[in-house]
Amino acid sequence: MKTYLFSFLLFIFSATTLTASTQDSLVSFDDVTFTDGSVSDSSQGTEIPDDLVFSDGQDNSAAHVDSTAEVNATADVTMDGTTDDKSMWGIFIAGLLGGFAAFFMPCIFPMVPLTVSFFTKKSGTRSKAISQAFLYGVFIIVIYVALGMLITIAFGPEALNELSTNGIFNFFFFLLLVVFAASFLGAFEITLPSSFVNKIDAQSDKGGLIGLFFMSASLAVVSFSCTGPIIGTLLVEAATRGERLGPAIGMLGFSIALAVPFVLFAMFPSMLKSMPKSGGWLNSVKVVLGFLELALALKFLSNVDLAYNWNFLDREVYLALWIVIFGLLGLYLIGKIQFSHDSPLQFLSIPRTMIAILVFSFVVYMVPGLWGAPLKAISAFLPPIGTQDFDLNNLTLNAAGPAHTGGADANSRKHYTYFHSKSTIKGLDPYYDYDEALAAAKEQKKPLLVDFTGWNCVNCRKMEAEVWSSPKIRAMLNNEFILVELYVDDKVLELPESEHYVSKQTGKKINTVSKRNADFQITKFQSNSQPLYAILDNEGEMLVPTSGAIYDIEKYGAFLQSGIDAFKAK
Repeated sequence: MKTYLFSFLLFIFSATTLTASTQDSLVSFDDVTFTDGSVSDSSQGTEIPDDLVFSDGQDNSAAHVDSTAEVNATADVTMDGTTDDKSMWGIFIAGLLGGFAAFFMPCIFPMVPLTVSFFTKKSGTRSKAISQAFLYGVFIIVIYVALGMLITIAFGPEALNELSTNGIFNFFFFLLLVVFAASFLGAFEITLPSSFVNKIDAQSDKGGLIGLFFMSASLAVVSFSCTGPIIGTLLVEAATRGERLGPAIGMLGFSIALAVPFVLFAMFPSMLKSMPKSGGWLNSVKVVLGFLELALALKFLSNVDLAYNWNFLDREVYLALWIVIFGLLGLYLIGKIQFSHDSPLQFLSIPRTMIAILVFSFVVYMVPGLWGAPLKAISAFLPPIGTQDFDLNNLTLNAAGPAHTGGADANSRKHYTYFHSKSTIKGLDPYYDYDEALAAAKEQKKPLLVDFTGWNCVNCRKMEAEVWSSPKIRAMLNNEFILVELYVDDKVLELPESEHYVSKQTGKKINTVSKRNADFQITKFQSNSQPLYAILDNEGEMLVPTSGAIYDIEKYGAFLQSGIDAFKAK
């Protein structure tokens, strides 16, 4: 499962505000007024070249190689549905956390006592109130899941897969998240047309199931100014994973988290007394989410920067922006910065203080990254370490002795100067052309390790930072293998016209290096996910089944050792 940094932080900020005492509360439930959503602080709100499209690969192995057992050529490292399952669970959990965060929005949280009171007074009996609240929750789930399904139907699975590496879409998503962030910070509101909101609200006055359905629909449309940015971000994240049902699964998690509190409070009305009072802290939740949206937007801009070789959002620039964003968030939490819709902060509550400590600690953690620290906890979100202009690790390696190199002819390898300086982790010198690497493997009588990777591959960056950086793994890659890295989402390198061809597998014209790498992965390995690791003999035949990302160093080392043993046994 991917590192859901933003989801985790979002959950921390949202969950702790639930326990906030009345120190941050300025308004009681008694005088809460409800509008059409226009609250004062609300807001809204590889290209695989042509048709070859790919998604990040998590752990594609049905069973990891047991590091304590003797591993041979038949090691069970096969690709199956494990990746899909983990990715779907990740999307669902992100949706769940997003739903809990949305519950604490100013457009939803104050509506809880009113909605529960409606059920308990109108129903007459407790059992009927519970059944109506349950149906209300079910309709909320149906509405949001239907939205997710519409996204899937409108784009189709192939188009969703393409979004993850398409430069235009990634830049559009960057702009979209910046708009969402500005909305949460109070610059403007993103609302649905008032005429549409009023029509839905009028239908909710009907009785029976139809009335309950439109009550649920009213919640969705009235709260859109607060939930819209969260839903939009979640749908973007789910869509760019390339999973066919990703948007629907994300909306399922979101709607469950949103619906469950309404049902629980209807079942146990006495719990309302323990709820914190609404007040200025609700807007603080929105502002915190605005900062997180802004930080996440940079990831999509980085995808475009890497794929098109713009080279303006290098790793240290990216980190500097994050340090500033989260530094401002910390200052906001301690009351040094205020926005237009904020209530005066007279003193800090304990939960707010603890969150501020976490944020400032995160800022301090990132600072060494400006000089090349690996920052493994967030490496999946950062540009490759090779884009770092100033890296103290290079000075350390040079002082300790010359790093491993591929020989004097390294710079003469195909595409070496283009990829190597900004992509590969320090201490490795791979090839970047399959035929050239296979010839080198034959000459040196070593197995060939093929790494299908991409600029936009989050799991690839995580593998490089957490596994390949291990001295044990790096030594195996340098000494036991010929390594070739094949990028499948680069937009710059083109093939000579004499090397253009039409893919027998897809029927598409192959005219760039990344298209050729992508077509090779599909044709030979029947896979379209990255990272994918294949260990081949000197004839280009697989020695052991392929593997996806394995974040356990010992297990990944065992996978590599299985290839070495199989090669020696031939």
